[in-house]
Amino acid sequence: MIRDRPKPNKTWIISALVILFAATQPLYADIYQYIDGQGVMHFTNTPTSPKYQVYIKERSAKALGSYNTKRYDHLITGASHRVGISFPLLKALIKTESDFNPLAVSKAGAKGLTQIMPENIKALNIKNPFDPWENIMGGARYLQQLIQRFNGELPLALAAYNAGPNTVERYQHIPPFKETEDFVKKVLKYYALFKAESK
Repeated sequence: MIRDRPKPNKTWIISALVILFAATQPLYADIYQYIDGQGVMHFTNTPTSPKYQVYIKERSAKALGSYNTKRYDHLITGASHRVGISFPLLKALIKTESDFNPLAVSKAGAKGLTQIMPENIKALNIKNPFDPWENIMGGARYLQQLIQRFNGELPLALAAYNAGPNTVERYQHIPPFKETEDFVKKVLKYYALFKAESK
């Protein structure tokens, strides 16, 4: 039986897998790992189960200095004008949500550049969530709706984008979830950065 054979050195296997993922995956993607009941290690950048744990964390913004953050500026500008939302704000949302990866899919199933949840795709008139223009327009419309719903209070609108508007209304402030708190801080940080760049 295979199980009776001598096991290869685990460190070597892990090193080989890390090299393999580094060669085939985008440098900005988290890599997740889980070990099943048979002791087999599974790696992915799009976990489909809560069993997966972060193995390699997304590289920092500084490490991504050479990444082209202007690739979708023309689409962001178009959506910004059509929807009436700030260009630096919309760009900050995209940076935080997907790091400009149009094929990004979250653990919860959110898709594309602005990470649209499946239940919002139809409501936002999106046919293909992986089409950059459709996704950016949908995300811009949704964020604008939330800004209006929360009377222009941007931190609340951003929290609602992440945790859902009903949750924010229940708490009447940014919900005490680390993911949501971090999300709001990141979007506001990139908003300030892109605002300064556009001056």
